[in-house]
Amino acid sequence: MSQPELAMATTRNSARRAPGQIATDDFLSAIEAVLDPAMLVATLWGLALWFEGELPPAYLILSVIGFSITFPGTPRLQLPLRRVVTDVLFGWIWIAALLLLTGFATRYIREFSAQAVAAWLWMAPTAQVAAHVLLRAAAPWILALQGPPQRAVIVGMNEQGLALAARIGQARYSRMRLLGFFDDRTGDRLNQAEPYRMLGRLADLPAYARDNGVHLIYLSLPMASQPRILQVLNDLKDTTASIYFVPDMFVTDLIQGRPMQVYGMPVISVCETPFRGGNGLVKRLSDIVLSILILVLVAPVMLAVAIAVKLSSPGPAIFKQRRYGLDGEEIQVYKFRSMRVTEDGAQITQAKRSDPRVTRVGAFLRRTSLDELPQFFNVLQGRMSIVGPRPHAVAHNEQYRKLITGYMVRHKVKPGITGWAQVNGYRGETDSLEKMQARVDYDLDYLRNWSLQLDLKIILKTILVVFKGDPSAY
Repeated sequence: MSQPELAMATTRNSARRAPGQIATDDFLSAIEAVLDPAMLVATLWGLALWFEGELPPAYLILSVIGFSITFPGTPRLQLPLRRVVTDVLFGWIWIAALLLLTGFATRYIREFSAQAVAAWLWMAPTAQVAAHVLLRAAAPWILALQGPPQRAVIVGMNEQGLALAARIGQARYSRMRLLGFFDDRTGDRLNQAEPYRMLGRLADLPAYARDNGVHLIYLSLPMASQPRILQVLNDLKDTTASIYFVPDMFVTDLIQGRPMQVYGMPVISVCETPFRGGNGLVKRLSDIVLSILILVLVAPVMLAVAIAVKLSSPGPAIFKQRRYGLDGEEIQVYKFRSMRVTEDGAQITQAKRSDPRVTRVGAFLRRTSLDELPQFFNVLQGRMSIVGPRPHAVAHNEQYRKLITGYMVRHKVKPGITGWAQVNGYRGETDSLEKMQARVDYDLDYLRNWSLQLDLKIILKTILVVFKGDPSAY
């Protein structure tokens, strides 16, 4: 059997074994996780209001139990509709039987209307099936709203790599677009499979990833190729692509390393953003809520600062500078102008102690971080986050990405108004390569260990640093 035929056969067999495990887009997966539990709760609440005229505590308790049992919901977008119906019905039979037996054993069922219970037994699965049908109809529109496809490449045209390529091609609801393969083997050693393109050798991969905006890189190389794998990983540290191993293997220095599945194929993330799925939603919601709250509270202060900047020296009150944002894309960052110049070219000199370019008002703004307040508008725009690696000027990025290994990995997340490096003493001028290396090390540590609690800790420490005063900010 040829490699392509073997890959397709492996795909078909795996699909029969575990079709529910095939991955889809992150946002669609998040919707599927809450779809079944939400339908159970919605139908129960609706029946309570219809038969009881209110939402009694017993119904609230049952809704919490039902949600806990069924969350997260099973992904079913890739399944045939007939299979969806049977899965929902069989799953509901077990859940309903468990709840009814518990209710009779504890006599808690007396707290419910018999009519409501009877109606819930058929309305809940009906609502689940209807919700899955609606999601299938809306899935293409949801995918289109999230922007262009994510570009992916596979390193290693072997059995595992071809199997993954086949699954990507078969996926009906996905933002992933496979560009092709990289492999050092040529001629008789490589059984090239149509319709997959051979894009080049491993040495060509970093440049191709940068020039073509590759988002996802899957390494399908044998463990015997460890030196080659390490060289590839080292070369890819100047890109912002997410990197995964196929099949699973262990390496050190992982960024959000964890086992995952891509259309049923086991992979291990090597370099990934922590803000996928639910974490991304939590991060974005916290950014929006906190930014609106802060902007409302500091609006009078921002007005006073804008007037002071305009009166202190000629020039605009708001200074815009190009920075690198998520995935190394260029963004414009807002700041209150603190200097007599508005540099944004190929050469930008960092502010130094007693810098003559800094105005008297600007020195106060930089010392108290008030010059950063307009960046909360960047957060609302979705270009920045409240907490994350601080964005450097484009000119500085191009300088340091050549000097510090892994520098561009910090752009796996949105830049922040404050960050883990800043609250650990690396705020202000980085007048040596060692200081910039230390700042990058803290940024990567933040990516490895992110949690909402860590964000809140950094925000609180930032407030303390600002009120205490930081001698490194000038």
